[in-house]
Amino acid sequence: MFLRQLEYLTALAREGHFGRAAAACWVSQPTLSDGIRKLEAEFGVAVVRRGHRFEGLTPEGERLLAWARRLLADRDQLMAEFGRTSHQGLTGRLRLGAVPASLPPVSLLTGPFSALHPGTSLTVLSLTSAEIQRRLAAFELDAGLTYLTGEPLTGFRTMPLYRERYVLLTSQDGEFTDRAEVGWAEVAELPLCLLTPDMQNRRILDGLFRRAGVSVTPRMETNSVSTLCSHVRSGGWASVIPQAWLGLLGVPPGTRVLPLVEPTATSTVGLVVLDRDPQPLMTSALIHVTEGLDLQRSIDDLVPV
Repeated sequence: MFLRQLEYLTALAREGHFGRAAAACWVSQPTLSDGIRKLEAEFGVAVVRRGHRFEGLTPEGERLLAWARRLLADRDQLMAEFGRTSHQGLTGRLRLGAVPASLPPVSLLTGPFSALHPGTSLTVLSLTSAEIQRRLAAFELDAGLTYLTGEPLTGFRTMPLYRERYVLLTSQDGEFTDRAEVGWAEVAELPLCLLTPDMQNRRILDGLFRRAGVSVTPRMETNSVSTLCSHVRSGGWASVIPQAWLGLLGVPPGTRVLPLVEPTATSTVGLVVLDRDPQPLMTSALIHVTEGLDLQRSIDDLVPV
């Protein structure tokens, strides 16, 4: 068995197509197919379900894929550990996934990381909480920013970063012009635009509406917080958004913000990494930087509500 054959397998699982997988590995399709057949011969099991085209992996192939991803990740970590000289410092790319609601505070984390490790580069992707977990498990991300409350995080290590608060964003001349705060049950009666149900933020909000004894049927749904804000700004809409987003956008012209009460609630957002030892250098460096930050204070200073 060669690591190159494991690379073929992971590429095939990622691309779902023999030709695209071969191109991603910079080899011909017959070379990739031959490498995977050699894996099957060595382990004595079928790895790929074959028909006229790629139809997925067998159960044995899925187990082998998990090992392949781990071995290749360990290979990369070994090369990073011993392939750099002492004067180079940390190099490479930090791959970070973040739920949409946590995107504005990401710069409060990536800024100090980049300043401390100028030889690194970063990729930040907007992903659902489920996709962050999947990509971490597949060694396609180094860390994630996601919710630590409400849904289980098995097989991961977590570090709380800040508490997400919720505010009503509504037109300046809309409902509640004489109010300093508003209840969730009252908000349910407004023409709301909210995130789509596959977003954990939306599932959290649905739970808070239920705690207030109401259900909500949004007039518009999107997977983009900025789209929510633009609709409210255009007039005739209202939305419930995370307080931290106002640090990026400010309060859009023509709108106002009201704290939500009855219930007053927060959700914890934090850093998530795979539960493994030793941690990769890039992940360890990010954890070290995070331990020295107070994101809650930074967010509250930017957006007092």
